[in-house]
Amino acid sequence: MTGSTNAPETRRIVVAGGGPAAHRFTDAMHTRGLEGWHLTVLAEEVHLPYDRVALSKALSDMEYDLTMGDTAMWEHESITLRTGERVIGIDTTAQTVQTSTGASYPYDHLVVATGSDAAKLPFPGGELAHVYRTLDDVWNINKTVAELGEKLGRKVRTVTIGGGLLGLEAAAGTMELGAEAAIVNGSRWLMNAQLDEGAGQALGRLVSAKGLEVHTGSYPAEVLSDDDGQVTGVLLKNGTVIPADMVIASIGIRARDELFRDADGTADGVAPLFELGPKGGVVINDHCRTAVENVWAIGEVANFGGMTMGLVAPANTMAEIVADRLHGGAATFPGFDTATKLKLSGVDVASFGDAFAKTEHALEIVYADPARGVYQKIVTTDDAKTLLGGIFVGDATPYMSLRPLLGRELPAEPGAFLSAAGGGDAPDTELPDDAILCSCNNVAAGSIRDAINGCGACDGQAPVQELGELKSCTRAGTQCGSCVPMLKKLLETELTKSGVEVSKALCEHISLSRQELFETIRILELTSFEDIMAKYGTGAGCDICKPTIANILASQNSAYVLDAGRGTLQDTNDRALANMQKDGTYSVVPRIAGGEITPQKLGVIAAVAEKYGLYTKITGGQRIDMFGARLEQLPEIWKELVDAGFESGQAYGKSLRTVKSCVGSTWCRYGVQDSVAMAINLELRYRGLRSPHKLKMGVSGCARECAEARGKDVGVIATADGWNLYVGGNGGATPAHAQLLAKDLDDDTLIKYIDRYFMYYIRTADRLQRTARWQEELDGGIKHVEDVVVHDTLGIAEELEAAMAKHVDTYVDEWADTLKDPERLRRFRSFVNAPDQKDDSITFVPDERGQIRPATNEEKGRVLIGATIPVRGKEN
Repeated sequence: MTGSTNAPETRRIVVAGGGPAAHRFTDAMHTRGLEGWHLTVLAEEVHLPYDRVALSKALSDMEYDLTMGDTAMWEHESITLRTGERVIGIDTTAQTVQTSTGASYPYDHLVVATGSDAAKLPFPGGELAHVYRTLDDVWNINKTVAELGEKLGRKVRTVTIGGGLLGLEAAAGTMELGAEAAIVNGSRWLMNAQLDEGAGQALGRLVSAKGLEVHTGSYPAEVLSDDDGQVTGVLLKNGTVIPADMVIASIGIRARDELFRDADGTADGVAPLFELGPKGGVVINDHCRTAVENVWAIGEVANFGGMTMGLVAPANTMAEIVADRLHGGAATFPGFDTATKLKLSGVDVASFGDAFAKTEHALEIVYADPARGVYQKIVTTDDAKTLLGGIFVGDATPYMSLRPLLGRELPAEPGAFLSAAGGGDAPDTELPDDAILCSCNNVAAGSIRDAINGCGACDGQAPVQELGELKSCTRAGTQCGSCVPMLKKLLETELTKSGVEVSKALCEHISLSRQELFETIRILELTSFEDIMAKYGTGAGCDICKPTIANILASQNSAYVLDAGRGTLQDTNDRALANMQKDGTYSVVPRIAGGEITPQKLGVIAAVAEKYGLYTKITGGQRIDMFGARLEQLPEIWKELVDAGFESGQAYGKSLRTVKSCVGSTWCRYGVQDSVAMAINLELRYRGLRSPHKLKMGVSGCARECAEARGKDVGVIATADGWNLYVGGNGGATPAHAQLLAKDLDDDTLIKYIDRYFMYYIRTADRLQRTARWQEELDGGIKHVEDVVVHDTLGIAEELEAAMAKHVDTYVDEWADTLKDPERLRRFRSFVNAPDQKDDSITFVPDERGQIRPATNEEKGRVLIGATIPVRGKEN
């Protein structure tokens, strides 16, 4: 595509490269204005510039369009794009570049954005490996998997060498194509450049549970093949042979700096014109200019501060800086933003800032739950106030709100942001105007506010009120998408401040609110994610709509939560039907309704704990937790418990957790009602009830309130005339007392009102909204709840009661259901291809009180696997 002929006075810019950095530079110039300029973009690949971040989508779907931006830009008269034409030489004296077609292009400014190549395997057989770097690469992998599968008549076995971001994406992509996939990483854990060992081990267990065979701690030595050159396996240095039909190499990238190495001035002993970094890349200053006047470098080919970086955000920033400089600006490059967020087959991973706590006296606040596959770490200054970095695996929800606060004082104590620790909702955070909300595109919260409020951020356009329009205007959320939830929240906050009615769209893929979506699914009796998206959604869904739909389906149907493709939609808590602890083991929490248990059942728990060497602890919810079970032990343990009459306590789900009770009138001289019997009745009625957030209940036998019922979502307190019903309480970071809904109720009326309350909440609350916040946001608050639940002003009481009756009638214990199906049991293995192999990285030592605990770093003689640490100092 070629623009018109240029006037002689037009300044000529040649861009060497056609990847994301080149696209961003062209777009930045186009946005600022091209009067007096002409751009010639020389792209080696035959494709229009495409989004490399989304390559995994093209691996599983060759029709997926990765083209970046509005292609109309390439039709601009001042822009010429030539695809399939690689720059092969620079003549800095004549200010020209030569291309693979034999053409020569003069320039006034040269912007080199040649990116990087995938590093080749440096050992025998390495030439047989595929690489994962370009669109053609992933299409070739897709084609090869299909051809090998047809030829071999079985599932293709793939081995990906390299356990970083791209390696994990490649391995997961081949699994989506139906292959049996393995991944090899020389480090002891995956993503070792971004994650500490605790996070890396948690990630390894999560992806292993999804069927990916993980080999860490030994480097590959050779790609094995037969006489015909067909790959047969990968030999590791420890002697292990991993069977393989296909090998993919993803061991890093190498800057494509050959243009600078071969530039004139390097022959006959003359000093080179360009300075190159020791590990590659052309050295640039903070203007993004090389040592040669009018030659600039951006993206992965640029070396700044001794580093090159294969991430989107710094490449975009460099492109914007060069465009700004060419238009007379004074922008400077601040350095590399190494924040990383990955969504891999339903597994969340995020890392940002000083993730390894290298800052002197840094503190690390860590929560880990191996059964759930969750590891969360926040790094702060030694006073626990200023945020320095963080790592999140399994549940990266805090990343969205914390990332913009990097280098700033936290608005609450650090532990309040560890969402997986069960401390309730994270504190609301009002971002300062200069906080970067979208790191990929370097968009500050203030710029977004300006766009929302019509302050000139979008070329004088009217105020922005829609998420899609806001993304287009500001570029925020248009690259990796991880900031979209924060962007949506900021939009809603600003519109509310302005008195504008806020859109209740669930996300950019579903225009319905959660309440509208719930009703639509209920009325039309939809039962699958695919059907729902086909009728009411666009695209493939996201981190917001997928778990929300899974939760709604579970609320309306008692079908097994991990069947029929619903497993990949679920929050991390549900996937192992257990809670992961900091060392990679799991906790086992059987239901003990109302806190009442017989000596015989206590004996069963004791016997199980002794047999499997588990740590035991009585919880605040009047249950007994058993800690230290390996993933493959869970079915064995639960079989013994189910056979003895226990069932899942669902400590892992957004559902009813416990109904706490005092001993009531049966034993206590102050008790006026049988609180234990009522608590057991309520717990057995509402067990397994899926809801927007977890639910807790309490029943006290008198006004002394020993069961702390007013701190629960639903609290019941006995009176001489019946029961008082309180609703909307919770603990956590923002505690709330439950409010009185009705007084002196008989048993049947009490249960009827609770049925209505829970079902009304489940139907109308927002995703991840506790009952306390839900009641606060209802128009009329507790009075509205009273009108609906007690007085039936909406006329839906019978519907709500019928919905609860359906739940009660169709409830099935998830662990009992799991044990009946061998196929469901396959997910409970530490190593997919070695079901009987134990995870040797799990180590216990005796604790100070006669039980076990996870071994410390020193006790293992190596780096800590994971920790739940209060605030601690980092040693010098």
